Amino acid sequence: MPKRVAVIDLGSNSARAVIFERTSRLGFFILAEHKIKIRLGEGAYENGGILTKDAMQKSLLAFKKFKTLIGNYKVKRVLCIGTSALRDAPNGAGFIKLVRKQTGIAIRKIDGQTEAYLGAYAAQNLLSDFSRGVTLDIGGGSTELALIKNGKIEKTLSLNLGTVRLKELFFDRGDAKGLEKYVSSAVARIGEEFCTQNLIVMGGSARALSGAVMSLQNHPLKIVHNFSYDYEKYAPFFAKLMSAKTLDLAKFPIKKDRYDTIREGAIVFDKIVKKLGAKKVITCGAGVREGAFLNSILRGARLPKSFNPSLRSLLDRFAPEPSSAPKFAKALFCALSPMHGLNEKYIKILQIAASLCEIGRAIGFYAKHETSADMVLGGLNYRTTHKEKALIAAIISMHGRRELGATFAPLSAILPDAGKLAWLSYILELARLLSENALKNLEFSFENSTLKISGADNLIMLKGSLKKLAKPAVFAVNFTS
Repeated sequence: MPKRVAVIDLGSNSARAVIFERTSRLGFFILAEHKIKIRLGEGAYENGGILTKDAMQKSLLAFKKFKTLIGNYKVKRVLCIGTSALRDAPNGAGFIKLVRKQTGIAIRKIDGQTEAYLGAYAAQNLLSDFSRGVTLDIGGGSTELALIKNGKIEKTLSLNLGTVRLKELFFDRGDAKGLEKYVSSAVARIGEEFCTQNLIVMGGSARALSGAVMSLQNHPLKIVHNFSYDYEKYAPFFAKLMSAKTLDLAKFPIKKDRYDTIREGAIVFDKIVKKLGAKKVITCGAGVREGAFLNSILRGARLPKSFNPSLRSLLDRFAPEPSSAPKFAKALFCALSPMHGLNEKYIKILQIAASLCEIGRAIGFYAKHETSADMVLGGLNYRTTHKEKALIAAIISMHGRRELGATFAPLSAILPDAGKLAWLSYILELARLLSENALKNLEFSFENSTLKISGADNLIMLKGSLKKLAKPAVFAVNFTS
């Protein structure tokens, strides 16, 4: 597999090109993403699905632009998939040939079941662990669902419920009764086996709704991937949005480019949430594009359970040299447990933080810990909850201090209390200092209010650093060779 892979997703509403860069066999990150609103399905849904000349021409121009971008990024492999509008179109094959002839890009038209599978495949590999959930991907021409149970995609379903489709057939005509009947009929096709507590949403409309909830909460992280909320709490907000007049949409925390289809998306979302009896809504920033990319490197297998591709990618790029800090962090946590009394779940957090706390040096030495924390917030996305990511960034930024600095203070809304932060910050910084001083085979014990570290020598620099390190409680630290 080449180092850089472009995935182009041709939907009913927009075309999007995402460029993935692999940093190792399974480590990767998104290098670039470009979206062009093309409305390939515009005018088609009321005309037997036939793509209009204007829509095809606009889409062709988008592909020509993508070809230029792909060349600029030196991409060696291109995967292109076409979804609802293309598979519904009697003249879709002609458009595919036209794009291939003029750009060299081959479009693979996928059916609704494959589209549902790819979205679910991305969710099961890139979200935090969950035992059961249903993915909901609301697009411009269709809506896909997939049941994920015990790590397997059990069943998929595709419905002709898309935001652009509903807009043209009903909203633009003011046909509220027809809209209600059409949506209800489509939702009735969803079987009881899809009923779930956890609804995993993806697609532009659903992510826009999650973004609105984030704004209402004043959520400190602005990345929707892995953001979750309770549906019932925000049901009144969705009800107001669905019935809002066009001129009133500016009063809602919705981006302007979503005004034309957000009410349609909210209606589909609301109907399906109620049909499934879902309680918790989990947002997936990944989707069909990530699913296609992952499938090309995993061949249908899953990422190893304990493997985090974004963590691996950060380490590949910014911390290529191995560090003893993660090992020391775990050992210190265990040795000091009689003092701190923290839950063992924090060991994982400490080890990740210890592995990333020095990545800011790749940008510059000064303020490296604040830089490292920023890089964590921007880059540690997959398989990490918002609370986990915020905590890792917070204790890295604290740099052994007892309190969170002003820059990262907004994270406090989703962080543990100050006492826990102080302990985690101290353990992390002590582990970092031990590693920085090239100490390797150390043993840790705690008795009589004293942390004993055995196996250390030549401590002249380390002892100076330890004097500046504020302990979260009263105890001594002794070194023996």
